Amino acid sequence: MLTLWTALFCCLTGLAMGYQRQSVNNNHNNAESKPTHSPPSHYPHGHKWNEPYFDLTMPRNITSLVGKSAYLGCRVKHLGNKTVAWIRHRDLHILTVGTYTYTTDQRFQTSYHRDIDEWTLQIKWAQQRDAGVYECQISTQPVRSYSVNLNIVVPTATILGGPDLYVDKGSTINLTCIIKFSPEPPTHIFWYHQDKVLSEETSGGRLKFKTVKSEETKSILLIYDADLLHSGKYSCYPSNTEIASIRVHVLQGERPEAMQTNAAPAAVALASWSCHFGKDTQAVRVISTMVAALVLLEACSSMLLQGAGGGVGGGGGGGNQGASKEEHGKREKLEKLPPSNPALDPKEACGHVNTGSRNAR
Repeated sequence: MLTLWTALFCCLTGLAMGYQRQSVNNNHNNAESKPTHSPPSHYPHGHKWNEPYFDLTMPRNITSLVGKSAYLGCRVKHLGNKTVAWIRHRDLHILTVGTYTYTTDQRFQTSYHRDIDEWTLQIKWAQQRDAGVYECQISTQPVRSYSVNLNIVVPTATILGGPDLYVDKGSTINLTCIIKFSPEPPTHIFWYHQDKVLSEETSGGRLKFKTVKSEETKSILLIYDADLLHSGKYSCYPSNTEIASIRVHVLQGERPEAMQTNAAPAAVALASWSCHFGKDTQAVRVISTMVAALVLLEACSSMLLQGAGGGVGGGGGGGNQGASKEEHGKREKLEKLPPSNPALDPKEACGHVNTGSRNAR
């Protein structure tokens, strides 16, 4: 009986120990196959999962117009209990910490956009001296920073063909004003003639304006059938630049050189060359005609005097004196005739040249 109870106890003990081993093995296998919920060791961009980091897709170069507001953006993920500050790189001046402005220049302020985790530095009425590098910093150890370069541009206006433009009367005046270095096109462009604003409505169809907007805005002013009254100063005045001007000269047959130099010395020189070399020009022909007429009158006077002297015979003294008076009167009349060009008296010009030639000989 004792042996039977002993055998039963041993059997139950073996079953219990076998069940325990199986349970331990099952628990160990379940522990190995169970997924872990511990966080990854690193987050994107090489930062640890519990540390803040920058959104590197934000632009690093910003261009703004002088006199307008400039906006510099900085996005920080998982900021936690850290703070964001904006620093001016050239003098390491702290501009803002969080949304609080540290500088006395109240043009600087930072706003926080919670929905996109962005800290935006605003510079009001930006000036050229505001250009440079700015750093967005996170108060980690060590400090992390994200640099943004700000460019301040000054738009300029230029009228092609300046500063002076010469056109013929009756032609079309084409004035083209180009606006450069403007991040956005001007809202309006005015044209002035002297101090008067030009308008198509009051021009009677002689004015036309055209604006071409691309990388460089162009404003074109067309004036049809140009008249002498259209001469003067024209100005292009865009809304975002300084004024640009050009002076238009409407010519009626003359050339620009004639308006800027004295024609009299050139005419005298032409007469001198004509007397020496006889060039076939209009001025030469006029001078030659006047000289020929003068020579012919001199010959006729001589013939008349000779004829009068032969007819009188013995009364030569009185006849010669009368003929001399008549010849002298004719010469005075010839000398009183006005020359065709006041600046060019052919007798004086040729006489001066011939005298010079005789002296040279």
